[in-house]
Amino acid sequence: MKILWQRGISIVRDVYKTLLEQRKIAYTTVMTMMRILEVKGYLVKCAAEKAHVYQPASPKELVLGGMVHDFLQRVLSGPAKPLLLHLIDDESVSQEELDEISMFLKKRSGRR
Repeated sequence: MKILWQRGISIVRDVYKTLLEQRKIAYTTVMTMMRILEVKGYLVKCAAEKAHVYQPASPKELVLGGMVHDFLQRVLSGPAKPLLLHLIDDESVSQEELDEISMFLKKRSGRR
């Protein structure tokens, strides 16, 4: 999805080539994942001359929200607290990111 959000519109081969620069991956794997994302409504496909052209169905923020909600339901059966606690404790989350999260929480609690 990141590649399609950056590029806008792409064919499977373009996404595959971009991913291949980062890690070894099979073309069929990329094609399958893009087909799954299309079925789930995250991508829109239209036929071009020789290949199907894909583009994001919705803005990044909206899709991420849906994916996180789906993850919470499937993996954690609903509550977000375990995920939030894990992210707060994760050393890969920078202090700057934690400060931003803290500011967001303060703004949110002020709205209530």
